[in-house]
Amino acid sequence: MKTPTPLRRCRALWAPLLGALLCGCAGLLPSARQEVVSPWNSYQDGVDAMARFAPYESTRLDVHRQGLDPRATPMVTVLHFADVIKRFSPVLALRPDEVDRGIDHCLRMGKRCTGYGIAVRKVTRQRVGNFWLDSLNFHRHTVTSGWSVDALLVFVDDTLVYELVGGQPTITDREETRNPLGPFQTWGRQLAD
Repeated sequence: MKTPTPLRRCRALWAPLLGALLCGCAGLLPSARQEVVSPWNSYQDGVDAMARFAPYESTRLDVHRQGLDPRATPMVTVLHFADVIKRFSPVLALRPDEVDRGIDHCLRMGKRCTGYGIAVRKVTRQRVGNFWLDSLNFHRHTVTSGWSVDALLVFVDDTLVYELVGGQPTITDREETRNPLGPFQTWGRQLAD
């Protein structure tokens, strides 16, 4: 039986490692997560939380008890009277006689009308594909996924008079960039500047 030479031993060790490096290493690609801190883990959680409120039955204290206190959570923005009216100005200009009862009440009460703007967004960006093609800028594939909730609560004094909820139950975007010249692709742009 022949004893392997040092060169053959080295090849036997490096060949699997080199193969693994050239095949992928997708786990080494960067990822990012963007979220507004909230008690909700999904779009449906947000919709269900907002469904607990009823105009002219719920109060500001009820809203705070559900975790929507602007002093305790960054997802709630306090809106003054002008902010609330600005959100309804197109409707007021076109059909002032068809405005919701709560908004009409708000208009008549002036500065006693305030609101909460609620915005929650949880999004993850993940680069997928081949590590080397991505790192050398030949082919980059990014998948963005998540959800968002936008809601509006309008109060007259401390009584909830209007509630509206919307958003995106599912966010799924794919972005793919191909650069045939890889890291040299931007040289032409740099020379033009």
